[in-house]
Amino acid sequence: MADKRDYYEVLGVSRDASPDEIKKAYRKAAIQFHPDKNPGDKNAEEKFKEAAEAYDVLSNPDKKARYDQFGHAGMGGAGGAGGYGGFGGEYGGFTMEDIFSRFGDIFGGGRFGGFGSGSSGGYGGKSVNRGSDLRVKVKLSLTEIVKGTTKKLKIKKDISCDQCGGSGAKNANSYTTCSTCGGSGHVTQVVNTFFGRTQTTTTCPTCGGSGKVITDPCPKCHGNGTVKGEEVVEINIPAGVGEGMQLSVSGKGNAAKHGGINGDLLVVIEEEPHPELKREGNDLIYNLQLNVADAVLGNSVEIPTVDGKARIKIEPGTVAGRVLRLRGKGIPDLNGYGAGDLLVVVDIYIPAHVSPAEKEALEKLRTSDNFKPKVSGGKARNLFERMRNYFIS
Repeated sequence: MADKRDYYEVLGVSRDASPDEIKKAYRKAAIQFHPDKNPGDKNAEEKFKEAAEAYDVLSNPDKKARYDQFGHAGMGGAGGAGGYGGFGGEYGGFTMEDIFSRFGDIFGGGRFGGFGSGSSGGYGGKSVNRGSDLRVKVKLSLTEIVKGTTKKLKIKKDISCDQCGGSGAKNANSYTTCSTCGGSGHVTQVVNTFFGRTQTTTTCPTCGGSGKVITDPCPKCHGNGTVKGEEVVEINIPAGVGEGMQLSVSGKGNAAKHGGINGDLLVVIEEEPHPELKREGNDLIYNLQLNVADAVLGNSVEIPTVDGKARIKIEPGTVAGRVLRLRGKGIPDLNGYGAGDLLVVVDIYIPAHVSPAEKEALEKLRTSDNFKPKVSGGKARNLFERMRNYFIS
């Protein structure tokens, strides 16, 4: 995680860059480090993948919003989850074929339009299909959010056909070479532009980039390569996630037709409300109701925490609106920068009805000099002012 560069730095754009500026920056980086221009250069290949990873996040409004708020950890990489994609491999499991399949339109086609030689070898070979993403919601208790958890979900999805292995064909002899592209998976066009003649290569519309056409489809999946099924997916959820945050499990979405790579499983976090604690960012807030005697004389009282119960000391003369802080007893920071606090906000409970004996005791206190307010009105602050000033500070 520490070695991953900032996505904005990778593309050389500012954080307020427009979608068009982000797209132009990615195309510039991809052209610079494209494998066809840097054959055999592993460093250029890694930078090419890195740029694709950055563009995949910054070009998607939802992913960009999570990244702006949580950094790389918001992409699911916290808690040892792996690289981008949340629980996937390096560069989110991107292969070179995956990059061309996802972002080939950036170059005007599936291959490196304008610079490629038009051959089907190397990285400009046949296109790779990609399955669609799936989205599920997972409810978490406050304890699970604080400690992190593992969930097992049974997902209904498109899975690869077990009879044809996902190919969609009845057997290995059930294909014929695509007549449109001659088996290359791509068709090349030369167009005249303002800058001169430009060669672009696009995915073959007849075979979808496979280079082959099925002549005898699989009887089980009817040539799709996928069937309806389900899979149990284990999801490691890091501590510190929040309501509405989305984690991505790479490769656990729908299977792709006719083989290829699976889509992703997008996990949306829902927080179950706690009966006594309220979350504010990484802090937890508990409203403590003190009786008048405890507020005046002081006491030791029990309060709830995520781990159970804790006792805190109430100093004599505690007033309504006072905030007691238990450091580090809040929500862990998703990026690993410590934890929030548990804030205990004191309120004084005033009974609506009293017994005759209680009324007599209170009448005596009413006339006591010690119970007469000694703070001028200009210095007194009500509960609203105390809370407002606390949160502003």
